[in-house]
Amino acid sequence: MIGISKLYCGQVEPSDALRYGRHSGQLPSHLLQFSKDKKPVVVWNMTRRCNLKCVHCYAQAVDPEGKDEISTEQGKAIIDDLAAYGAPVMLFSGGEPLVRQDLVELAKHATTKGMRAVISTNGTLITKQKARELKEVGLSYVGISLDGGEEVHDKFRAVPGSFRRALEGIENCKAEGLKVGLRFTINKRNQGEVPKLFHLLRDLEVPRICFYHLVYSGRGSELIKEDLDHAETRAMVDLIMDKTRELFDAGLPKEVLTVDNHADGPYVWMRMLKEDPKRAAEVFELLQYNEGNNSGRGIGCISWDGKVHPDQFWRQHVVGNVLERPFSQIWDDPNIELLHKLKDKKQHVGGRCATCRFLNICGGNFRARAEAYYGDIWAQDPACYLSDDEIRA
Repeated sequence: MIGISKLYCGQVEPSDALRYGRHSGQLPSHLLQFSKDKKPVVVWNMTRRCNLKCVHCYAQAVDPEGKDEISTEQGKAIIDDLAAYGAPVMLFSGGEPLVRQDLVELAKHATTKGMRAVISTNGTLITKQKARELKEVGLSYVGISLDGGEEVHDKFRAVPGSFRRALEGIENCKAEGLKVGLRFTINKRNQGEVPKLFHLLRDLEVPRICFYHLVYSGRGSELIKEDLDHAETRAMVDLIMDKTRELFDAGLPKEVLTVDNHADGPYVWMRMLKEDPKRAAEVFELLQYNEGNNSGRGIGCISWDGKVHPDQFWRQHVVGNVLERPFSQIWDDPNIELLHKLKDKKQHVGGRCATCRFLNICGGNFRARAEAYYGDIWAQDPACYLSDDEIRA
């Protein structure tokens, strides 16, 4: 992820990360992306069940009724291993994680083991009581997905009323003092909704928003043609930067991030070169700490059936199963070729990525998109919108 507010609006200095030795176990959550050891943030898609039917669901979620394949006790054993391994964050996702009755119990288990526990949710099931329970167990953050205003959001979610119920979930979190933020996946169908998201960010008085670039995976793989073209993407990143600056200038600073397209980092830096060369140098240093895409290294995924993937979008690549072998052993196994190469993928990427001067701060961007588009894991990411002149060394 690229911290637009951190970089462009000066919320973070290189010294902030250095103060903690850039160690993931010591860094506060807002600096975790600058860790040196890159202990993995683990996304656990703890259920495939969901109460909505979102068109862009990478998990291809199913009906909310049913039974999950990993029990509560097995889930606790997974968390025990991750905590002992030093994974700093347990991100409970789905499907919709709140359809699992044991979510609160498992989140509490993670926090008592010293992990940060966060959830990614559609927000519609966060009642006042549920928000209170999540606060009591020490949940660090709730990310609630919105796709725009009410009409667009409900069309994406395929369930009328989901927008209003999501807003109720946000208000319930706020009432309990639980940190809550917005999540938004950008595509052609909703790119015009971004200004509305900034209005919501301000009006709802939430502190954070993440803008996700489209990754061609799950139901999202059907939306390849729905992704923005390169010119549209550049304009979108500029818009996000401009709107973030407007909030800061109005005395309403928010944490704004873009996710899943690490070309955003160099793009922010190039804009800073024109506007504030001194700050640009600091931004470049922070981007080097970030290192760009970290699939298979700084982020991993456990599916609802225990399968382990290099990230939550790359489900066709299975590197093990936590029901058969601990995540820690799988993740560090030098005999798993894909994981081994991903941890040093700069040696393997091809196309424009191979000679790009920003490779060390982008990390070759998303391998899942490269494979979906070219049929080659190590091809260039088709969503990189930087020109040949811009990336030339």
